[in-house]
Amino acid sequence: MQDGITNGARSAGRSAPQSVGRIFAILDFLAETESGATLSELAVKANAPKTSLVGLLSGLTEEACLIRDEDGRYFLGPRLISLAMRATPDKELIATVHPVLEDLVGQTGETGVLGILAPEDDIASYIDKVESENPIRYAVSVGKRQQLYCSSIGKILMAHMAPQRLENYLENYPREKITRNTLTEVAELRKEIEKVHALGMAATVEEGAYGASGFGAPIFGRNGRVCAAIAIAGPAERLKKNNMANIRLVREAAERCTALIGGIIAGR
Repeated sequence: MQDGITNGARSAGRSAPQSVGRIFAILDFLAETESGATLSELAVKANAPKTSLVGLLSGLTEEACLIRDEDGRYFLGPRLISLAMRATPDKELIATVHPVLEDLVGQTGETGVLGILAPEDDIASYIDKVESENPIRYAVSVGKRQQLYCSSIGKILMAHMAPQRLENYLENYPREKITRNTLTEVAELRKEIEKVHALGMAATVEEGAYGASGFGAPIFGRNGRVCAAIAIAGPAERLKKNNMANIRLVREAAERCTALIGGIIAGR
């Protein structure tokens, strides 16, 4: 009996480091590629049989550390990206912006969100949030992924995409008419992008969901390019009542964030 326990412990001790090594081999590879990887490709990179990776990949996907698209390709997931933002030099963005987000929520009474453009897909990833204390409020979770064309943060990130990436998105990305206000046509989105640039902010009025609206503004990095967006979201009628004040407060919050991280606002 004692021998059996000892041998089992030794076996577990040998397999655990092997699994950890395979996980890091997978993550290292996915961090270096924008096109993702199939199970077969990851098996080669991890020097492991495909059958032994299925469970690892499934667990990582369930925990949102990886995502798997409909073609079976794996990418780094929102939870891992959010953790990486906190554990690398980029963590200064979250750490610095969070108090501004708290102030914005206190001033507007609405939920505040910080988002970035996901590196592996044309979609927004929410990396920080402060929820409103109002009983009726917009609820969101860190790591949530939101479409670009129907969210205020998404519109900011879409408008400031690299030109070739934006053209590819407009011409090829599938878009669903979620509500009667959702903009899906290329011509509509081009006009909306022009408006975002002209106003320096973005708005949605029941475009991603009936009853919900939002305002967002860009945060510029040290290279003068948009690195993130900050927004508030809440019940459409309540935001409408405080329309001008909300727009001003979101813009001011974005400018504070840009200044605090040493960013350069384009055109200034």
